[in-house]
Amino acid sequence: MSAIVSLRQQGLFFAMITLALAQLVYFAALRLPFTNAEDGIQAVPRGYLFGLLDLNAPLSMYYTTAGIFLLVLFAVRRVIDSPFGRVLAGIRENEARVISLGFHAERYKTLAFVLSAALSGLAGATKAIAFQFASLQDVHWVNSGDVIVMTMLGGVGTLIGPVVGAAIIVSLEEFLAQVDVPALPIIGAILIACVLLLRRGMVGELEHVLRRRTRRA
Repeated sequence: MSAIVSLRQQGLFFAMITLALAQLVYFAALRLPFTNAEDGIQAVPRGYLFGLLDLNAPLSMYYTTAGIFLLVLFAVRRVIDSPFGRVLAGIRENEARVISLGFHAERYKTLAFVLSAALSGLAGATKAIAFQFASLQDVHWVNSGDVIVMTMLGGVGTLIGPVVGAAIIVSLEEFLAQVDVPALPIIGAILIACVLLLRRGMVGELEHVLRRRTRRA
């Protein structure tokens, strides 16, 4: 439903509609009885993976989470290298040209939107099981902004970039929380510096330099 509404727009309008829909989900979660409002869903059971692996053991939970991450990373890599992924890349660069070649851009963007939502849902479910808690903050629109910051820092259009950006932001937030220093001003300054000096992001700039050296060689 969200894809049908938001994909009719582009650029800033697309972003604003998506964030507005995210805020609607937040207010729905605030009012629905099973979410317990500000208290959140507590004591989420871990159970057994495939009825065999006890996820209550910290080591089992760790390896399960790591396995999910690696499988998703492999699946995303396969999607990027597939004809579907090539069409999406073409839509990103020049949507009008892709349409002129006979592709239904709206269908491809809708499917990409659905895949993104499915992976986000998987990440949220994994977090809820790992921490045994799901709060309203998990569905707040600010989380979408955090993902954008992580992606920009690591490198838009790269596979590993968002992972690197997420690792940096989360690690920095944890460290600054321990030393009792506000995280937002420092993260904001890092993001501004990255936008001004590393416009492709950290991983994006590194890949660009390596490609240039390869071409010269």
